Amino acid sequence: MSGTAFGIRHSAFVMRDRAADARPRAPCLPTNAESRMPNAESQLPGKPDPPVVAITRVTLHPMELTPLRYFREIGEQQHLTRAARSLGVTQPALSAVVKKLERDLGATLLHRTGKGVELTEAGRVFLRHAKDALAAADAGLAAVRRLQGLEQGSIRVGGGATATAYLLPGVVRALRRAHPGLRFFVREVGSAQVAEAVIRGELDLGIVTLPVDVPDSDVLLRIPLVQDELRLITPPAHPLRDIDADKKKTGGFRWKDVEREPFVAFEAGTAVRAVVDAASRNAGVTLDVVMELRSIEPIKSMVAAGIGLALVSRFALPPGEGLTCRDARLTRQLAIIRRRDREPSAASAAFEKQLLASVRTIAK
Repeated sequence: MSGTAFGIRHSAFVMRDRAADARPRAPCLPTNAESRMPNAESQLPGKPDPPVVAITRVTLHPMELTPLRYFREIGEQQHLTRAARSLGVTQPALSAVVKKLERDLGATLLHRTGKGVELTEAGRVFLRHAKDALAAADAGLAAVRRLQGLEQGSIRVGGGATATAYLLPGVVRALRRAHPGLRFFVREVGSAQVAEAVIRGELDLGIVTLPVDVPDSDVLLRIPLVQDELRLITPPAHPLRDIDADKKKTGGFRWKDVEREPFVAFEAGTAVRAVVDAASRNAGVTLDVVMELRSIEPIKSMVAAGIGLALVSRFALPPGEGLTCRDARLTRQLAIIRRRDREPSAASAAFEKQLLASVRTIAK
């Protein structure tokens, strides 16, 4: 903090004394401890818990506000010797700080009396503002410490149906258990909308299907998360269930098996729908879409009710469930995105770290 915070541009307000300048300067955010987070419980049946992720804690060193702290002590003690003793410095060093303040301010701050010192009118005015400034600095430092220590903070994240329903809950639960002061805002929208919100600064990070093709997308940092496979689910007693039961021999379904079948699909424009449409088109098959929905659970319910077949993320299914495509694997690349020109907050960085560890574990 510099003197400009008090409306005065003087060298005295650099807020450090010669002794402070002589000390080695520590890094701004040195790491000195790690807090282990509890296991993020997987949302996928039968999957092992993801590994514990170590969240690096940081130590913020107090800002150098030596001249103001010295002068505040003089004002409270009304005596240079007692103030010096209280501060653990010599009286000459304390007097030198006062003289420098007076030179830079162009005003006398105190008079020496037989019993100690007496503040001048300028000294009393300056002391009042010095106390306010120190209180504000201490409050700001405490607030930042709480953020960096994850005692409080907020995380704004966006993703599609798969991410919000199956990838995020375990991550949020793990962070909440370790850091109950954190708050979360989760937006469920398509990949393009997520990317646009991250670019505008409305979201700290997002989970999207690559590629992301939106204006100004060059400002986005893309961090590969996991390869997601789409699998076919069928109503009970459907003939394709026989393929499922014997999938060790057949290995899944072919596009020709589903060419005349009714389909329950994701809405047009969603990432999963784009993958499915492209794959079926390449196979020369036109799907008979009888219903479009936004979220996975309603799609699964419609399939269970016999409305039609559906292709959904493997993360939405118990391990081993669903039919894989024998013609060509139906996969998409999920990634974390955030602005490359903005340093993530401590809370956002912790979320990203836990997300990577959790998802890569349950994807095995």
